[in-house]
Amino acid sequence: MSASPAAVSGSAPAAPARPAPPEWGRVRAGRRTADKVLIVGCTLATALGAIVLGSILLMLIIQGVQGFSPALFTHVTPGPGSEGGGIANAILGSLVMTALGIVVATPVGVLAGTYLAEYGRTSHLANLIRFLNDILLSAPSILIGLFVYTLMVRPMGGYSGWAGAVALAIIATPVIVRTTEDMLRLVPGTLREAGAALGAPLSIVIRSVTWRAAQSGIVTGVLLALARIAGETAPLLFTALNNNSWFSPNLMGGVANLPVMIYQFALSPYENWRQLAWAGALLITVTILGLSIVARLVLSGPKGR
Repeated sequence: MSASPAAVSGSAPAAPARPAPPEWGRVRAGRRTADKVLIVGCTLATALGAIVLGSILLMLIIQGVQGFSPALFTHVTPGPGSEGGGIANAILGSLVMTALGIVVATPVGVLAGTYLAEYGRTSHLANLIRFLNDILLSAPSILIGLFVYTLMVRPMGGYSGWAGAVALAIIATPVIVRTTEDMLRLVPGTLREAGAALGAPLSIVIRSVTWRAAQSGIVTGVLLALARIAGETAPLLFTALNNNSWFSPNLMGGVANLPVMIYQFALSPYENWRQLAWAGALLITVTILGLSIVARLVLSGPKGR
């Protein structure tokens, strides 16, 4: 029996050639029509969303810029029917409560996210924590305000900046937990194995290797959480409320803040108050936009890649 040419030469038989994909002109007319309809629909939906968001932003800029002046950042909020004034006390109150909230939420969120990614992983406790974290992440902020009102405001006998900071911390924590866990899971396992091969315990590997590798992502999560709580109004209505003067250094009593000030002044019948509300809304929008841009720049930086 004679051997085949492929066996004689010792080479493997050639793989059968794959058929070339059909050209666009050979696609059925119904599919081409459906593709064009989908493209037009997506384009129109995108244009509609851009027009609506652009109109809101344009109106906010036009109305808000009219209220900008040096007094806006140096004077306290005026009384009913008064002229002039500013929102300096509201700006300072928002900065203080937001800073306290993020200071409390950051270590809790980072450590919880580290446990889920490094220690708990697929354990029942970790799955339960993830489930509860998802609930907090999507829970209405007004429920957080009611919870803190029952937990702190009523026992303390009044509103306070401390209660507002706690409410903001509860809202920010799930965002940091989720971002930290996701960023740590993206770290290659070979880095952990290299640290373990040198005899380092897991705690040293996490601090010296894993956290450093995911540093930009963790910072991005903190910035996103900061942007999330900077404009929250509902929880502050039940915790810090508002004040038309400088708040007490111990943060007891009503504490002025931008979100509640904007809400109250926008509904008032006084033109001066409504103008200050527009200016405050523009200020807080620019702040959140700036934080979002910084977060994206950090995430797209050399370490984020």
